[in-house]
Amino acid sequence: MKIFNYGYDDEQGDYNAVTKDHIAYRYEILESLGSGSFGQAVKCLDHNTGEYVAIKIIRNKKKFQYQAGMELKIVKFLNMHDPHDQNNVIRVKDYVVFRDHLIISFELLSINMYEFIKNNNFQGVSQNLIRRFAIQILQALKYQQDHNLVHYDLKPENILLKQTNKSGIKLIDYGSSCFHGQRIYTYIQSRFYRAPEIILGIPYTTAIDMWSFGAIIAELYTGFPLFPGESENEQLAYIMELFGVPKPDLLKLAQRGKLFYDKTNQPILEANSRGKIRQPSGKRLRDILKCDDENFLDFLNKCFEWHPVDRMTPLQALQHPWILEGLPEKVLKHHRKMFGNGDKQETIRKLTLTEI
Repeated sequence: MKIFNYGYDDEQGDYNAVTKDHIAYRYEILESLGSGSFGQAVKCLDHNTGEYVAIKIIRNKKKFQYQAGMELKIVKFLNMHDPHDQNNVIRVKDYVVFRDHLIISFELLSINMYEFIKNNNFQGVSQNLIRRFAIQILQALKYQQDHNLVHYDLKPENILLKQTNKSGIKLIDYGSSCFHGQRIYTYIQSRFYRAPEIILGIPYTTAIDMWSFGAIIAELYTGFPLFPGESENEQLAYIMELFGVPKPDLLKLAQRGKLFYDKTNQPILEANSRGKIRQPSGKRLRDILKCDDENFLDFLNKCFEWHPVDRMTPLQALQHPWILEGLPEKVLKHHRKMFGNGDKQETIRKLTLTEI
């Protein structure tokens, strides 16, 4: 039997985490919180502080160590510029290298938004609760946009409740994130939440996070993903089914356009694994959602503009009637004080595609 890293690792480079064992002679492992390509996450007791924390044990491979190092740098940057913890971004507590693994300690949060939807039997939740979630996500996205940062992987699994049975949330997993203009990764955004400009090969901005946000809000309402494509082709077909074919001026910018459209800019329609072909403009958002609330529909439609420049920004979303109409008077006054002066507060102007 081959031994990896003196027996501390498995053959994939993951640390062999054992319950009640100690990491860095400080963190006592209590239970697993999940795993991914990066490595694994475990709940620990920090014997230095007496706190329960979430520990990321990064896989012992250069690629993942580098990516985790970038995440650590970005989250520390966001935390440093948010000393009072007001912008709904997870807090990093400490980090160390132990047995050739980068170990990052984060505040311990509760279940993610996918688990929340699942626990509700995929029934969807009320607009009032969705609105509370939406405001917090938008505040985090506005904060990130103010610092020219793109999350790149906004999805229900990366939004965590602070506490079970309460509506406070935080964004996590900045492992794919980078500052605008630093295009590190070619494969970004989980497919169901992927903005069309990523599929089409169009230069992208922080607007890709707003597309993902819209998809999450729709999923919270129905209980199911709005664009559950089994491939990139079907992903685009789902989008066109609701919002039609993109305009020629946008397709001119699409480096991957020939994969999905012919020379006359007509979509190349393909059947999925079940033999179904989705037709552009074949359905309406209101019918899919089974909703006639015009403000809510308008809010979502503005998240799903084909052209990133036309897509609603986080600040514009925070000023949208659907957000404002559900706020109690005292909360509304505070909200307007924070986000009401759009011209003054839009500190990062929206980048046009020609400026990228």
